[in-house]
Amino acid sequence: MDTIVAVSSPPGPGARAVVRLSGPRARQIVDRAWRGNARAGGAAGQDSPGIPKERAVLGGAFDDGKSLLPGFLFWMPGPASYTREDVVELHLPGSPPLVDAVLARLFGLGARLAEPGEFTRRAFLNGRLDLTRAEGVLGLIEAADTAAQRSASKLLVGGLEKRMLALREGIESLRALAEASLDFDTAETGHVDTTELEQRAARLEAQLGEAMLWEQRREPAKGRPRVLLAGLPNAGKSSLFNALTAETRAEQRHDRANLGEALVSSLAGSTRDGVLGTWRLGGVDVELMDAPGLELGLAETSADGRAQELAARQRTGADLLLWAVDGCSLTKSNRDALAAERSQLNQAIPGKSGLLCLVTKQDLTGSRLPIEDVAELVDLAPDSCLAISSQTGAGLDQLAARVAERLGLAPGQPDPAVVAAAALGRELSARHRTAIHAALRALEEAKGGLVAGLPLDLVAETLRDGTLELDAITGETTPEGLLDRIFAGFCLGK
Repeated sequence: MDTIVAVSSPPGPGARAVVRLSGPRARQIVDRAWRGNARAGGAAGQDSPGIPKERAVLGGAFDDGKSLLPGFLFWMPGPASYTREDVVELHLPGSPPLVDAVLARLFGLGARLAEPGEFTRRAFLNGRLDLTRAEGVLGLIEAADTAAQRSASKLLVGGLEKRMLALREGIESLRALAEASLDFDTAETGHVDTTELEQRAARLEAQLGEAMLWEQRREPAKGRPRVLLAGLPNAGKSSLFNALTAETRAEQRHDRANLGEALVSSLAGSTRDGVLGTWRLGGVDVELMDAPGLELGLAETSADGRAQELAARQRTGADLLLWAVDGCSLTKSNRDALAAERSQLNQAIPGKSGLLCLVTKQDLTGSRLPIEDVAELVDLAPDSCLAISSQTGAGLDQLAARVAERLGLAPGQPDPAVVAAAALGRELSARHRTAIHAALRALEEAKGGLVAGLPLDLVAETLRDGTLELDAITGETTPEGLLDRIFAGFCLGK
């Protein structure tokens, strides 16, 4: 492979710039331009010609052809390096013109400029990282807040990889037992009883379910605004939630547990824990939560009381609240209902800042209060109230525009780069869950085959399909095109 070079420190002037090389000729190339080679911290007179074979930190200067730039050289011979190749890092003065001169000198000596993400891609190709850890590196680079950092760190430290390796080993072991049993009669010691195979399959199924939950519970890869649907029970929140998240739920239809759809029921209080989904506003994804219907005065020790306590915390942490009001109850002859609604609203959300009031069920017949009257009765500005219908879609486009405005999202056409990055993030997250679900489905099919008494060679082949699905997560069977898109999201020096 070529020897690659790139600046790994942030662009612009600074006290120090880091120039990184990786490849079979890294040591040879830098050795021709490095002067001094005193070991860092060593006594005077310990200079030695050339870069040593073993790992070292050297003090000296880099000859860019015109001047000597003082600095340090970090020498990390492979395979004990990030890329598992020979790696050299030059720590030099951080003046952009000087750094450009260093790069020009290294190009002249035979190095080439690294492509985006090529250092980490080589680490992946050489077995230093699996694909989930590489995704963690990318997530840390792009992290905009602590939640995104936590999410990426969970991948980078191997949280998913370790689960996948253990599961893959378990499925492969089960497959080996099934295949071995083909060579033995039921009376021979080499035969494994079908009941034991079924029990092993059941344990692996439970572990796959735990892996799915771990992946689903990871913090979102990007810090996204959170919008909360609140209101009294049966105000139409769940129907609205499903209408707003329909697009993203369709993309995630392969998930084993569809956590993004709210139960719609005529019974009050069918939403208790809150349901989280993704609402796409142009090119930006927003977290949308359907919170339990507001019921004040419940005992804190009851299940409903604990649900209300959770909903109160969710309201506090939301970037924007959408307060749903049952439009069927707001008639000219029933203004008392709105007065009660206003009372509940004032108790739940003092000050009513960051709030939009949504009058739902506009598709149903009845004498409606004008939206201006509703705004006056709940003590909100007229532009903070909207009439909508989850069934017909009336008012939903206006709602999306109003929410985007309140959240400060850029109007007009979204930035294509932002859209592409968001799409890749969704794809990678969905890829993990889809592969786990497919492996789970293969394991269920194999277990069903054991119960039904199917030939063990068919069961073993089904288990093989399960391991291939897990290999898609760690990168063993990932399409080249997806790898290109993942590593293209890195900067040059990573």
